[in-house]
Amino acid sequence: MTIVSDLFLTDSFLIKGEIERKYARLSQMLDEHRKYFVKVRNATLVDLNTCDRIQTPLLHVNTDEILLAHEFLDHAGDTQLAQMNRDTKMNKVRVFFTGHLNVEVGGECRPGAYEVDDRMTRRFFVLKNPAVRGFNAKDDQDLKLLFKLPYAIVNKTRLSYIYDFNE
Repeated sequence: MTIVSDLFLTDSFLIKGEIERKYARLSQMLDEHRKYFVKVRNATLVDLNTCDRIQTPLLHVNTDEILLAHEFLDHAGDTQLAQMNRDTKMNKVRVFFTGHLNVEVGGECRPGAYEVDDRMTRRFFVLKNPAVRGFNAKDDQDLKLLFKLPYAIVNKTRLSYIYDFNE
């Protein structure tokens, strides 16, 4: 297992690496990204079916393929995370993704964060305390990371169903 800053889940792979030219937090960068592909340096791809690994110095990842993402960083002094935790009403939700992988993620988000008319996000929103289900980690340490994340950045264009338990 290598130390990386960014993690992505697609229908086929868990991708670890560092976003090239990252100018802001990963959630903001993905939400504002205007190109079809983000460049990931020092990428490791873990096949979700076989756990086979592919390593490459540069990988172009289509943002439409990203189901969820996470940025590993020190949360001490993180103003965005502090703002998320400050007296903001959070709704319990369970989201299901479109695609070949039958993934569902339960967690908490701002009310309506998954909607197109949400004024704080465009394509991606943050889900706190995610509980990922829908595939077997097969004792792979990298895949098991998905079950321990404090938050996940979710691609709302890839969602097929949402249970909002507060409506």
